[in-house]
Amino acid sequence: QVQLVESGGGLVQPGGSLRLSCAASGSIFSVYDMNWYRQAPGKERELVAVITSGGSTNYVDSVKGRFTISRDNAKNTVYLQMNSLKPEDTAVYYCNAHRGPLDHWGQGTQVTVSS
Repeated sequence: QVQLVESGGGLVQPGGSLRLSCAASGSIFSVYDMNWYRQAPGKERELVAVITSGGSTNYVDSVKGRFTISRDNAKNTVYLQMNSLKPEDTAVYYCNAHRGPLDHWGQGTQVTVSS
């Protein structure tokens, strides 16, 4: 079992930056692929960024070049650095830990990009 707690969301102006953190506890963090999803009002949940247990990363096209996912296995934490934020990045951002048939979710953190 893995417990995930996100932090770092908030209100930011267009063009600004935020760094989200997701702290994990309860299991062996390093074996999980870690993902960030987001869900905007009235839209389906969208996979934003992936970092595998081996450190490979991938991003949805809309955030490539602006967002960076990273992990610190010593701290059991995954990060999402978000730069050049746009109003369309406004959503609740969720951390996900995935391994085989196992999926664990955090409670989400709100990111609002507005002037």
